[in-house]
Amino acid sequence: MGERRVIVSGGTGFVGRFVVERLLEEGYAVTVTARNAPSAGTFSGPVLFVADTLEPDEDHHAQTFAGADYFVHCAFDHVPGKYRGGEGNDPAGFRRRNLDGTLARFRTAKAAGVKRVVFLSSRAVYGDQQAGTVLDEDTRTHPNSLYGEVKLACEQGLTELADDNFRGVSLRVTGVYGPPPVGRSHKWARLVADYCAGRPVASRQGTEVHGDDLAWAALTALTARLEKPHDVFCVSDILVDNADIAAIIAEQTSVRHELPERCDPSRYNQMNAGKLKALGWRPGGRPLLETSVRELADPLKT
Repeated sequence: MGERRVIVSGGTGFVGRFVVERLLEEGYAVTVTARNAPSAGTFSGPVLFVADTLEPDEDHHAQTFAGADYFVHCAFDHVPGKYRGGEGNDPAGFRRRNLDGTLARFRTAKAAGVKRVVFLSSRAVYGDQQAGTVLDEDTRTHPNSLYGEVKLACEQGLTELADDNFRGVSLRVTGVYGPPPVGRSHKWARLVADYCAGRPVASRQGTEVHGDDLAWAALTALTARLEKPHDVFCVSDILVDNADIAAIIAEQTSVRHELPERCDPSRYNQMNAGKLKALGWRPGGRPLLETSVRELADPLKT
């Protein structure tokens, strides 16, 4: 079997680097596209790098995709730290880069002979749902944010392009946690700092998946036998309450401040990842969450 070449857009970002690392471990030859080149030591193996933004200039990218077998599209242009509301003061530019730019890359990949695209979509495509409704691939979509609208439009564009020779998979991903890139803070760093300092911690809950498990989902989507040219999978692992995180910190340290009030889990719209699990995907669940939060607690131990 020859070398398998995969393009990962946004491969130096928070999510993309997990995907790149998993593909390297599996023996893929990886080309990373991003604004900035990865710093030395970012990945465990060598990658090719192509500088790129999400502006929809198709001609510029034809050479990047030449000879590639697969494309994992992780890139997304947004205000730092925000997805919903990530358009800031430039909704037209946000739509142009993230919708038009994405579809341009899909078209270029197809023209270059790429066999399969994996697109990182979002649970935001579902918008508001009745309290307690479990979300799955058949749940009606009605996004209530520009972010969700763009993600859903990208899914629809991929559906129109997909055929027997150009397969597409959209992964509707929930919140992603895990160690941040060098120089960036963990997504729960502020929560942990507030709890340890005795400051109020907001009551909040949300579904999460570790970056390593998301990378596994992307690999599964690249290799799975698909029943149709474009398929959709929910990617979600565990419902996490801020009180869960604070409680693990308290267990591991001498901090004993009051925990935030727990939310009602029966009212949350959890995601059913059973379709992906049927392909063999097994996320880390509560044990992986606890291990990850304990790592945040290590510097705080006295």
